[in-house]
Amino acid sequence: MSAVDPKVRSSDSRCPDALRTTAAVYAAYAGLLGMEHGYFETLQGNHATPGLRILASYPSELPFPFGHEPAMTVIPNFLATGVAAMLVGMLILIWSVASLRRTRSPVVLLLLSTFLLFVGGGFGPISLLIIACIAAFRANQAPAPVPPHAPSRLRSAVANTWRWCFLASLAWVPLEFLAGQIFRLTNDHRQVLTNRNLLLSYPMLALFVLTLVAAFAWQREGFEKSLISEL
Repeated sequence: MSAVDPKVRSSDSRCPDALRTTAAVYAAYAGLLGMEHGYFETLQGNHATPGLRILASYPSELPFPFGHEPAMTVIPNFLATGVAAMLVGMLILIWSVASLRRTRSPVVLLLLSTFLLFVGGGFGPISLLIIACIAAFRANQAPAPVPPHAPSRLRSAVANTWRWCFLASLAWVPLEFLAGQIFRLTNDHRQVLTNRNLLLSYPMLALFVLTLVAAFAWQREGFEKSLISEL
């Protein structure tokens, strides 16, 4: 058997690279959503924020149903918060496209994600960035942390769900918007965990986690196939 770097083998064994793709796309998506939060915050003008926790936009002004825009900020001004969120969101977007393959890029992504959280980028984008950071940190390691004692058929089945979970997680918000427009649904203004808007976000969060698990399985499958081919 020829000596092959396990990192190279894990990244080249299957196409696309599930962990890097998940990290890059989720980070880019979160950057765009952070910029969207920042845009709505700037529309509230040069006014003081009510505290650490804010709404990026008034629910009645949102252009889509089922949406709350909760966020937090350490900057006591809506306009400054919005500008900062848009700038950091743009940096995350650029970094996810240009630099995620670098060795220390996950550390930079983690730092940018923390900045985005504290300058009004919103709580929704942070859930995406948590998954993106985990995937980015694991992308340079081999094999992915799928239990080796798990039945191979089960691992293969989980791996084969990656594309579907990935696409479904990205389509969830646009489909919510489309459904709201078709059925003329409006926002529930209550800020409680059981309101309609937040209940609809729970399956999306589950899809983020399932996508990450499936990406791990996908990488493990590719690693094992590459290992066998070297025997």
